[in-house]
Amino acid sequence: MGSICGWLATDGPPAEVNDLSKMAQSAVTEAPQTAKETWLATGALSVRGGALHRAEGILAAIEGRPHWRNAELDRLARDRGQAAALTEAFRRFQKDLVHHLHGPFALVVLDTNRQEALLAIDRLGIRPLAFAAGDHGLVFGSQVTSLLAHPQIKARSRPQAIFDYLYFHMVPSPDTFFRGIKKLRPGERLVFRQGRLEREFYWRLDMTEQQRPEPELAAALHDHLRRCVDSCRSTPEETGAFLSGGLDSSTVVGVLQGLQEQPADAYAIGFQAEGFDEMEYARATADHFGARLHAYYVTPQDVLDAIPEVARAYDEPFGNASAIPAYYCARQARQAGKTLLLAGDGGDEIFAGNARYAKQKLFAVYEQVPPLLKSLLIEPLAFHLPFLGKVRSYIEQARVPMPDRLETYNFLHRFPLREIFTPDFLDQVNVEAPLERQRQRWARCGDAHLVKRMLCFDHKFTLADNDLRKVNRMCELAGIEVRYPLLEEELVEFAAGIPSDLLLKGQRLRHFYRRAMRGFLAEKTLEKHKHGFGLPFGLWMKEYQPLKAYAHQRLREARARGYLNDAFINRIIEAHETGHATYYGVFIWVLVMLEEWMQAHGQ
Repeated sequence: MGSICGWLATDGPPAEVNDLSKMAQSAVTEAPQTAKETWLATGALSVRGGALHRAEGILAAIEGRPHWRNAELDRLARDRGQAAALTEAFRRFQKDLVHHLHGPFALVVLDTNRQEALLAIDRLGIRPLAFAAGDHGLVFGSQVTSLLAHPQIKARSRPQAIFDYLYFHMVPSPDTFFRGIKKLRPGERLVFRQGRLEREFYWRLDMTEQQRPEPELAAALHDHLRRCVDSCRSTPEETGAFLSGGLDSSTVVGVLQGLQEQPADAYAIGFQAEGFDEMEYARATADHFGARLHAYYVTPQDVLDAIPEVARAYDEPFGNASAIPAYYCARQARQAGKTLLLAGDGGDEIFAGNARYAKQKLFAVYEQVPPLLKSLLIEPLAFHLPFLGKVRSYIEQARVPMPDRLETYNFLHRFPLREIFTPDFLDQVNVEAPLERQRQRWARCGDAHLVKRMLCFDHKFTLADNDLRKVNRMCELAGIEVRYPLLEEELVEFAAGIPSDLLLKGQRLRHFYRRAMRGFLAEKTLEKHKHGFGLPFGLWMKEYQPLKAYAHQRLREARARGYLNDAFINRIIEAHETGHATYYGVFIWVLVMLEEWMQAHGQ
């Protein structure tokens, strides 16, 4: 994976040239590529795994897999490189150059003559970019750690970020863990002009529904899939694929196999834990397509060994436990000599595969009931007759507006906050901030059908902020590149046009996709219920004493930081040991990874 870092100085003492190297080195996780660097009196740029260009006071860098739909710029990119094309596009179109650029990318253009900078990332947020602006000017980097290596950026953590992390299990954009440092959101650009910031979204997904016959849509889906996988792959010797056994990874493996003569190499992870292992589905897909399956079973000791590495690899605390199996899967492929993995991430979020989509459709039914019928008949009965408890629960949830209703089962909503956090900590945070962030995103999704709005919502919080961050960084740690065929723009735009009632028919998740894939995917795959790529941490912590001892040690260390009540830590430890180990294990993992990250990063 590539990375960019640098600065545009507008005031104060200029940074030193060796500061640029420090910034670049701080972003490296594994197998670093040689950095390309350039600087002028007031601006500096470094890029790894990307392109760099300098001409007449303009410095330009771009990384990712960009392509231009403008024929002249595309020709220039092929002849002189992507950064030269970026420089020319900036001269012609200024900030509007992003309308001509597609694919996964992060870019920076510095016009040192006019003291201006342009930063932007791709429409889906596959490639990240963070920044800090102040009296000194603008500092930026693909990783937050790059900014912290700049002499004028101070590593000051935010209490609000701790609360947000425990709410989301990561710190969602545009915020970061540190004061004064922000992240660009998917489809966002930033213009820094003479000390002033202008931020705006340059793209919104068109969700206008196509009224086309289903067989025609199905044929188009297969065409898109073939082109997208083909554009992402490299040679068979270099390319492998993640394989969980679900619809998306199975599709990627199947299409990849159809594009080459020799068996495609697929990499799967298993667990010796009931309810977590899905190797039988991975084998079914490999057998069905004739792919070569490489399986690795993660152990509790593997988890213990990987935790410090994983915590150091992330530039902010990250609590998605499936990062561990993603890392071992990527490492397995790298050790086998692969340099590129294709991942199936994104299918659920463009073809309606998450269980909450169906659940929210049920709650939406209540919104259509006439108000008088609710107030005069349904609710009086439901709230006064004990045997209608399930109806009462349904009504209570249906009354909560979207998107707040999506967080009904959030761990921080299951207990009074003053039981979880100390009064001093709560006085420093806005407990409504996470919901406010979600409401802002929900508003950006417009007035489309409920299902489409939920998909749009998840493009940010589930994909860009979580799943892509997880897989990107774990592949970087393993020293292997990752690409996402299902998140190629042409496929995302196509899926957005499929009618909502075809994507999710009744309560049948991914209705259209399953029907379109019949005859291509194995029947076992098509009949499989969504499972995910979870880690049995809660179970293993109960069974494997070294893991339990480690977790308890980190929880003891977390107590000293003063944001959690001791009684609550005791309560969740007891609940994990005597109650639902998996449920409480999730929150213990999130706390453990926060403490591990803070220690690894000197916080």
